[in-house]
Amino acid sequence: MPGRLTPRRPRQNLRSARRPGRLRTAALGTALLTVLVPTLSACGGDASSAGGSATLKWTSSYFPTHWDPVVSGSGAQFRELSLVYASLTRTDAGGKAVPDLAKSWEYNAKGDQVTFHLRPGLKFSDGEPVDAAAVKAAIERAQKQKNSALFGDLTSIKTVDANGLDAVIHLSQVDYQIPQLLGERVLQIASPKAAKSPDKLDQSPVGAGPFIVSQLVPGTKAVLKKNPDYWDAKDIHIDNVELTSAPDAATVVSGLQTGVYNFADIAPSQAEAAKKAGLDVFVQPGFNANNISLNVNKAPFDNDKVVDAVRYAINRQEFVDKLTFGYGSATNQPFPKGYVAYDPQSENDYAYDPAKSKKLLSEAGYRAGDLKLSLVIPAEDPQAEIVQAQLAKVGITVTIKIDKNWATPFFAKDLTFSLYGTTGRDSAAQTLTAHFGPNGPLNLSSPYEPAGFEAAIAKVRQTPLDSPDYAKVLQAATRAGLQSKALVFTYSSPNLIAKSKSISALPKNPAHIDWTGVTITGGN
Repeated sequence: MPGRLTPRRPRQNLRSARRPGRLRTAALGTALLTVLVPTLSACGGDASSAGGSATLKWTSSYFPTHWDPVVSGSGAQFRELSLVYASLTRTDAGGKAVPDLAKSWEYNAKGDQVTFHLRPGLKFSDGEPVDAAAVKAAIERAQKQKNSALFGDLTSIKTVDANGLDAVIHLSQVDYQIPQLLGERVLQIASPKAAKSPDKLDQSPVGAGPFIVSQLVPGTKAVLKKNPDYWDAKDIHIDNVELTSAPDAATVVSGLQTGVYNFADIAPSQAEAAKKAGLDVFVQPGFNANNISLNVNKAPFDNDKVVDAVRYAINRQEFVDKLTFGYGSATNQPFPKGYVAYDPQSENDYAYDPAKSKKLLSEAGYRAGDLKLSLVIPAEDPQAEIVQAQLAKVGITVTIKIDKNWATPFFAKDLTFSLYGTTGRDSAAQTLTAHFGPNGPLNLSSPYEPAGFEAAIAKVRQTPLDSPDYAKVLQAATRAGLQSKALVFTYSSPNLIAKSKSISALPKNPAHIDWTGVTITGGN
């Protein structure tokens, strides 16, 4: 399904199934404030290299289920897939789209056509050329392949012309978001020759990224080596990567201490132990936002008073206090404060008010205990228990039901009540449409959309990113989207990474892991 979120194994006392939790978008320009700036201690030195080579030993809770970027989509696994695949653009520390495989791009005067100019002389790891024909093939495959997770993200793209190294993208509407959209999350480009057999590509990835897969044990381990033909190979100082699927959360920190790993994503509950063990804890800036998803096409959420009762029953701060160990924040939006799309005018909408919630339920004809709901989630999740307890306080009985195949009914819009979270898109407009648009993959109430949202998001697409009105226009679209009765946002929590001091500081790119310039020292 488009934009689906890849399940992540549950962590002790913390979120599950990526849970229904976390998708984010990259910011634009100056909008990232100090709340998004990571803290990271300096590089140091325990042994992390083998045989004199710099080896990254990364254990990940997001080990890719699929290595075909069209199938894996824009969920959390794009970080691992970006080891292998490059994109037209990537994201800098300010969240701005900057050149990757494309060295530059420009729009026509009308804004409904954008031409990407590719770097000359590039090739995929199978020797095929990285040219406009490869870009055309990647976009068309993402739009048409039956199991594509991306077609919903590419609705603005009508056709693509391939002229040597120039990919000319014709749009169905004016859309200045395209350079941000076609980055690491939505268009990781595979060799078109390899992609002719998608099932084979899914387990034998062929890209033009900084590393090449030399061994792959599905679901368990991938061994990669540096790609000497990567366009920015001179700034990649890691020779080998050993990527493994993370073991039980309780053993990750000890594995880092003993050198089994030197890089791992961790839960907030592990951060203090990692620091005490002498590890660096990197707070990666990002755009996590968890939500409660409601289907307004099904009772009882076809009653606006019931929807509002749920909104007022939610105490967002409780999620922060119990789940994030000081690293998260309450939010009623899919964007963090300081991001250009965050709408200050909506900040205090639907503040916690259980008395008002009870009153609305009474007006809807429900006495305490009358309303019984099933909350369907993919795995055990403390978020669900918090929702259950908070709704019980206003007289709503919630039964938590675990369905490991939850994704199928969720994306088919068959569920009534669930949890979700996002890792977002590099395009703020795409994040908004994914949540609030009539075909949005994260809109459990499709084809419902809030009044005024369609016009507001169209205006965003029609506004150049460097326009002085861009922030105002974008925030107005966020405000329109937040009128949706299909989502109740709860809290956000950053990505936390524990690493050996042998690994130098990482670039502070929001939501992305960028290995440019990163070094690994040897010895103790």
